[in-house]
Order: sequence, then C-alpha cells, then structure tokens
Amino acid sequence: MRNKRLLVALLLLLFSGCSTYNSIFAPQNPLQKFSKNIDRILSDSLFIPCQTGIKIVSLATGEVLYERNAKLLLRPASNMKLLATGTGLMTLGKDYEFKTQVFADTSLQNKDSVVHGNLYFKGYGDPDFNTKELADMITSVKNAGIKEIEGNLVGDVSFFDNQHWGTGWMWDDEPFGFAAYNSPLTINRNCIQVTVHAGYKAGDPPTVIIDPPTAYVSLENTATMNDSGINTLEVSRKFAEHLNTITVRGTMPVGAPDDVELITVLNPELYFLTLAKEELRRQNIELDGTISVDSVSPNAKLLYTHIQPMDSMIVFLNKVSDNLSAENLLKTIGASQYGMPGSTQHGISVVKRVLAGFGVDSTKFLMVDGSGVSHYNLLTPDLFIKLLTAMYHQKNLFDLYYASLPIAGVDGTLSDRMRGTSAEKNVHAKTGSISGVSTIAGYVHTADNEPLTFSIMMQNFIGSDSPYHAVQDSLATLMANFHR
Repeated sequence: MRNKRLLVALLLLLFSGCSTYNSIFAPQNPLQKFSKNIDRILSDSLFIPCQTGIKIVSLATGEVLYERNAKLLLRPASNMKLLATGTGLMTLGKDYEFKTQVFADTSLQNKDSVVHGNLYFKGYGDPDFNTKELADMITSVKNAGIKEIEGNLVGDVSFFDNQHWGTGWMWDDEPFGFAAYNSPLTINRNCIQVTVHAGYKAGDPPTVIIDPPTAYVSLENTATMNDSGINTLEVSRKFAEHLNTITVRGTMPVGAPDDVELITVLNPELYFLTLAKEELRRQNIELDGTISVDSVSPNAKLLYTHIQPMDSMIVFLNKVSDNLSAENLLKTIGASQYGMPGSTQHGISVVKRVLAGFGVDSTKFLMVDGSGVSHYNLLTPDLFIKLLTAMYHQKNLFDLYYASLPIAGVDGTLSDRMRGTSAEKNVHAKTGSISGVSTIAGYVHTADNEPLTFSIMMQNFIGSDSPYHAVQDSLATLMANFHR
C-alpha cells in the first residue's frame, strides 16, 4: 500500500508543470475550461472586498455560458445608458428628429423689417446643439428680412419639466461637465470650455480662454506660474454660491501643457438666450428688449427649424458616454408617451414598460436617472442580458444600437482597451464608471464566430478602477478566444 502511494506521488511529481499533467487533470469540456478560467481570474485577492456580478449568454443558442451573482442588485454606472438608448429606439424610432425652432411675432411679409413683438426659441431636448448651429439659425432670421426686434428674446422650455439635475447626484459633482444641467434648450452641452495656457515666467498669471466668449459668465483668475514643476491648478465655478463665475486658482508650472476643462453653467436656457442675443448683435440685428423664459405665442410664425437626427445623437451618447444626452433623451421619451412636460419619471415608466416586454420584472430593479450618474440605481447582470438579447433580435433597430457602442481598441470609452488581443475590434460594449463602480456590457464573437452577449458589474472597491478594467479586458479576451 505504501509503495502504491509512493508511485502516485512520483507520477504527480513527474507530470507537475508540464502539458501532459494539464491534459490529464484539466477539464476536457471547452465550456468547463472557460468557466474554470473565469473562476481563476476572479479568485484574485482584488475581489475579496468587491462585489462582482457576471452573466454570459450565447445569442445563437440562448445557452448560459457563465454566471455569477447574475441576480444581484448592483450599481450600473453608465451601463444605464443601454436602457435609455434601447428604449429610445423602441419608442421614438431610429428616424426620430430632435428640433430647435425660432419663431417671430411678425409675419415674413413685414415691410419695415421690424418684429413688432418677440423672437422665440423653442427647444425639444437636442443635446448636440451648438453655437455654430445657433449662428446659422440667426442667419435664417436675418435672411427673413428682420433687422430689429422691438420686444424680447424669449426661450420656451415647456417641453421638459423643471427638474434640471438627476436624483441622487452628488453635490460635489458640480461644476464638472459630466454633471451638466439638462434643458430642452441646450447649447454646447450646457458648458463653458475653459483653456488655461501656461505663461513663460514664474509669478505671472496664466492665460485663460473661455469658449464661447460670452458675458453670461465672469472670470476670476488668481492662478500664477511657478518654476518648481508643481501643478496645483484648479478650474471651477462658484457653484456653492449659485454663481456663473469661473474661477482659476493655484499654480501651474512654466511650460506646462494647456489645461482644458468643461465647466457647467446654471440656468442653461438663459445661457442659450444670452448667446443668441450676442449673435444677433454680431449679425447687426437690433434687440430692443431683454431675455426671458416664456411660451411661444400661439400667433407667432415659425422662421426656422434645426434638425438633429436620432442616429448621430445615439452614437455620440454611447460612444463617449455623454450624461446630458442620456438625461435629455429620457425626458424626450417621457414627453413622447405622456405628453409635455417630459419628465425623468415618465421616461422611466416607459423604460419599465419596454423592459417588461423583454421579460424583466419592473419591481425587481431601481432606476432614477438615464445616465447612471446616481448611486441610487440598482440593476442586475441578468437584466442587462435580457435587454441586450432583446435588442439583438430587433433587426430593424439593432444595427444602429450596435454601431453606437464603443469598439475595443478603436473608439469611444474603449479606444485604449483590449489592444493586441482577440477582443480588439471584436468587442462592442458600453462601459460604466462612478466612484467604486466599474461595469461593462455588450457583445463579442467567439473564435467560432458565435455571437455572445455579456454583462460584468463590479462595485465596492477603493481607488483606481484600472485593475478592474484589466480584469474585464481579460474576461472579454477569454470570450473572444472561446471555441467549442
């Protein structure tokens, strides 16, 4: 008996560390190997304090290839945008158009070129509208023969309700661009771009450039240059005081690269109207009145409509994970189904109705915004798999949905991930990141060209999300390499 045990021990010693040992003792079923490899990666001590939920499903057969905590409620971060964009396509349709319109209280036949009343701008939630398009709109007013407006410049924001920020958003998310206030009259992502250009001598102030240049904000620049190489520059806004005052403080090394920040503005509809007023002046159209927020007069004449197609909006939304676009889209969805004003709650009701059609129990998850910025949101990997699977089978919509997702190693929030692996240019997925949360969900093709959908949700960690990105990329590469 002792000799037999010795023989077994010698055999184990002989085969340990070589491929023969692995072929004898490793699971022979490819799916078992796949699962074991995932379990091995997730056994890292990195995940001792962290919660992880995963589900991977074959879109060809419906087979579950792997799942762990798939029904655990976790924070989705920007994976929430998959719900908003999927519901937007399902309810508004891929041919939907966002509008921004300009009206006048005077007909185009007015012979004295004067608007005897107001000029109106009405917004319908276009998140991509910018100053160039505003200039084109003012040019259309000029081309209509209008040279003077006796009344006011009026913004109509009746398409949305007056909740301009997400439920559960953190107070200190202000004043950074990812937490812009939503409005049906949106322009320049409701932000100011602030560029700080280093000076050439210690003690001098850096140059600060605001784009667009506008009187809507003021600037306080107390920053100085230093030759110590230390950078304590801070670009902000007096958000605690509810002021549109941009502040540039601290020190910046001589010769440092430009610091470029997007800073939010309060009351974005007034920002829009101020930029419109300034553009009227540039184009030599006189405004006698002031700016205000009100409804378009029922007798006003439509002068011009700017159109933003759904396809380009959704691609930008998902590729760069734009929060403002998601919030405006969710309210637009609400307005389309429940009437004006569009609200987040009405939008969420529509999302739940769509998901119920995909087999999701709407009482088993919590959604409070469209972008995933809020830590209140709680969803499961299983929910995302049901959504992604259902969208895959919406053949008239899936091409656009799929095209909107970042591509590994190519663009969007995945542009620098999974490069040099079989997942590069293969994985199309939405990422998500808020403090202590990292998620990714989307699609990948295996080595057999079998389409898979997956959801990976990780939360409750401290510090950088880079190690969790690395693990997610490894898991995605395993999926891409899987073959039966």
